Amino acid sequence: MDGGIRFDGVTVAYDGTVVLDHLDLTVEPGEVMALLGPSGSGKTTALRAVAGFVRPASGRVFLGGRDVTGLPPHRRGIGMVVQSYALFPHLSVAENVAFGLRARKEPRAAISGRVADALEMTGMADFARRYPRELSGGQQQRVAIARALAVRPGVLLLDEPLSALDARLRSDMLAELARIHRELPDVTILYVTHDQVEALTLADRIAVMDRARLRDCGTPQELYRSPRTEFTASFVGNANLLPVSLGPAGSVVLDGVPLTVSGRSGACPGTTATLCVRPHLVGLGEGPNTLHGSVTEVQWRGATHRVHVDVGGRPLMADVRELREPPAVGDRIALHFAPEDGVLLGAGAAHG
Repeated sequence: MDGGIRFDGVTVAYDGTVVLDHLDLTVEPGEVMALLGPSGSGKTTALRAVAGFVRPASGRVFLGGRDVTGLPPHRRGIGMVVQSYALFPHLSVAENVAFGLRARKEPRAAISGRVADALEMTGMADFARRYPRELSGGQQQRVAIARALAVRPGVLLLDEPLSALDARLRSDMLAELARIHRELPDVTILYVTHDQVEALTLADRIAVMDRARLRDCGTPQELYRSPRTEFTASFVGNANLLPVSLGPAGSVVLDGVPLTVSGRSGACPGTTATLCVRPHLVGLGEGPNTLHGSVTEVQWRGATHRVHVDVGGRPLMADVRELREPPAVGDRIALHFAPEDGVLLGAGAAHG
């Protein structure tokens, strides 16, 4: 079956509780789409609806333009990798990878070639005769991916596939997944994660989920640089979110301090909005859009210091290059950000 996924008004409910609410979303053929959101946001339910493990209460699921809402999982032409990897302990690596092919009654000669190809692609060719218990977590994950790829799916579903790995292995496997997708550009990938770094690193687009609904969708750069909602701003990267009122001549006002934000909307002066500024775009010292406050905490993070500052009773973070002499808790300091680095959210709406 060709790649591409379309959710058409998909709603899923368990015992009367809606866990996915009217999802409309299209994943283009060959695209990597990350479903990003906190636990209970509906992202895994959406993936399971594609896999055929849950039946929508309403709406339709399409794969490659074909309505598959009523098809069982084994007839959907998908590959899937779950958080636990779900390898069979009594089967060797090669037998695990061949399992789906045998279930589909592929010719024996074809099975051996596809298993070899999948193991080679995932760097596990030398481990074909080993058993899962003889592998590390990262190697088991590679086997699970090889098993999913062996059936040559048009759509690959990844459900929190890296959550059981440590930070170094997670980084390595993200690079491996990106490489695999470059080698298989026609495979559509739906990637469920609550980790923003994974989504920003791997995805062509990110669908942000919260409380069973799709809240935002765009490229990683769009969602990070120009978020449309406070939830997106806070969940895709770290963000300073400051309530402001809109002043005259393109200014915004934070607790009586006039600031300038490039590209301010045409909303009327006096209305309210939220100003979003990413911590790494906040500098120490005087400059454009200067604010003053008291240091409440300083965290050393290796290459950077994160400086927490109380600005008129509102918290503000600045991520700055490692300081030889960082400020101390209680120090009064100045901070600044460039007009083009501020983004206004919800201009014209009452601030809540």
